[in-house]
Amino acid sequence: MLNPEIKRVKLSVIIATHARDASLTKLLESLEAQLNPDREILIADNGTQAPSPVPSDVPILAHIHDPRPGKCRAQNAAMARSSGEIKIFLDDDLTVAADYLDRVEEFFATHPEFAAMKGRIIAAEDPIAKAGAMWPYLDLPISDHGSAVIEVRGVLGANMAFRSSALAQVGGFDERLGPGACGHEEETEMSVRLRRHGYRIGYCPGALVYHEVDPARADRERYIRIARERGRCRMLHEEHGIVEVASKCAIGAVRLAIAKAVGANIERNAREERRYAVARGMLDGFRRRSTD
Repeated sequence: MLNPEIKRVKLSVIIATHARDASLTKLLESLEAQLNPDREILIADNGTQAPSPVPSDVPILAHIHDPRPGKCRAQNAAMARSSGEIKIFLDDDLTVAADYLDRVEEFFATHPEFAAMKGRIIAAEDPIAKAGAMWPYLDLPISDHGSAVIEVRGVLGANMAFRSSALAQVGGFDERLGPGACGHEEETEMSVRLRRHGYRIGYCPGALVYHEVDPARADRERYIRIARERGRCRMLHEEHGIVEVASKCAIGAVRLAIAKAVGANIERNAREERRYAVARGMLDGFRRRSTD
C-alpha cells in the first residue's frame, strides 16, 4: 500500500506488444487491481495485421495498433497520447508484482534526484528446470541489483520508467533501433541521451516483474544471431573506429578459443560467444556504414 503522506502523481503504463495475446492478457490481469483514476494503460501494438485482443474488464485508455513492425514507433505514438507525470514501459512477456505501481510511484516521489527508473526483473520460473542444459542461451533480460535503491548507468527495456519532464527534453525513442527495426539497443541509446542531458537513473528493487521463461529461446544459434544484431545496432548510435572494432573482434576470438581449449562450462562459453558475436556485429555495422 502506498504511504498516504506521499504526494500522488499520475502514472501512464505503456505496454509494447507483438503477437503475444495470452501473455498480454496475463500482464493486464496482473495490473488490473492496481489501477485507479490516476493510473492509465496504453497498448503499443505493432507488426500484426489486427490488434491483439484484450480483456474487456481491464480499462485501456488507448490501444494503438500499427501493422508495420516497429516497437519504438508504437511506443512513441502511445507516449504522445499519454498524460501521466511518470511514464512506465513494460514488455508483454511478463507479469507485475501486486504492489508494482505503488512502488514505482513511491520511488519517484522519494527520489527526486532520479529522472528514470530501472526496475527489477526476475525469472518467473527456474530457468534450469524449464530450459534444461541449454539455459545459458535463454538470454533473458534479468535485472536484479539487490534490495537497495542505487544509481545505475542505464534502464532495461522490459521494465523501465521516466519522468515526463525528462522525456519532453530528450525526446522519444530512436525509431532506428529496437524490435521491428534493427532489433535492439533502444534503451541503451535512451540511457546515454539522458545522461548527456545531466539526468540520473536509479534502480528500484520494489518495481518487481516476473519474466516468462520460454524454453524455445534456449537456442544457441538464436542467441548468437541476437548478439550479432546487438553489435550492428550499437554502431547506429555510437561512434567506434575500425581499430577499436577490430581489436574487440580479435580479443573476442581469442577469449572464445581459450574457453573452448580449457573445456570451460556452458555458461562461460555462452558469455564468450556473446562477446565475440557482438564484436562481429559491430564490424558488420562499420562495414555497412562505410559503404553508405
